[in-house]
Amino acid sequence: MPLVPTGELIAQARTARRAIAAFNVITLEHAEAIAAGAERAGVPAVLQISENAVRFHGGDLSAIAAAASAVARASTAPLGLHLDHVVSRELLHAAYAEGFGSVMFDASKLAYGDNVKATAEAVRWGHERGMWVEAELGRVGGKDGEPPLDAHAPGVRTDPAEAAAYVADTGVDALAVAVGSTHAMTERTATLDHTLIAALRDSVPVPLVLHGSSGVPDAELRAAVAAGMTKINIGTALNTAFTGAVRAFLDADARAVDPRKYLVPAREAMTGTVVRYLAAVSP
Repeated sequence: MPLVPTGELIAQARTARRAIAAFNVITLEHAEAIAAGAERAGVPAVLQISENAVRFHGGDLSAIAAAASAVARASTAPLGLHLDHVVSRELLHAAYAEGFGSVMFDASKLAYGDNVKATAEAVRWGHERGMWVEAELGRVGGKDGEPPLDAHAPGVRTDPAEAAAYVADTGVDALAVAVGSTHAMTERTATLDHTLIAALRDSVPVPLVLHGSSGVPDAELRAAVAAGMTKINIGTALNTAFTGAVRAFLDADARAVDPRKYLVPAREAMTGTVVRYLAAVSP
């Protein structure tokens, strides 16, 4: 079916007091697994490509974007296409040229004033072209090249009053917040601050986004959605499933050389992971 704008999926989920899961795409198999998982679960999802993934593909957005878009359009599930954690203005502009209807512009590493200025400029540029723009306030941490971050350290969490001012000053359509999760977790041990999530929900007029959800247990995810989270980002969990399946296959058959032999179980493992997360956040 046709791609569904991320903003439309978010609005539908928010009205229904549910959440949309957004899964990171690195390879074609990731995109296929996300689409298959959404079809099995019978719920919408978002395929998102990060700036890190674009860098992995030689800095060219076009090929992986075309592949993800083709997979989404061929699916029977309602799927959106989103560009995640964009720092480069050039990539922001390329996203529009490649047909993305939404983008997460990430200026969270900048000082607050610089973050507001850069994000407001990105939002103005995006809105002029009909793009839905997400941003981040607080420090989720754990991205490639970043030092380890204690999600419970003072000053890391998103402040509700600051969040309200940030949304008003930037005009963002959604806000990723720091409430106890961190990127790149391979164990699901994160504990979220649900009181803070509810306070942020009451303080800002736009949907809240949880990054680093791979490390969050199902019960915590359900509670986060109940407290006010609308978009749940998942990446590392797919990579853990993919790599585990490949490793198990090659351990069992050290002479295997045809990648199709181990990519099939890898894709299926990711599909199962997608189904499980969708059951947690979109029951």
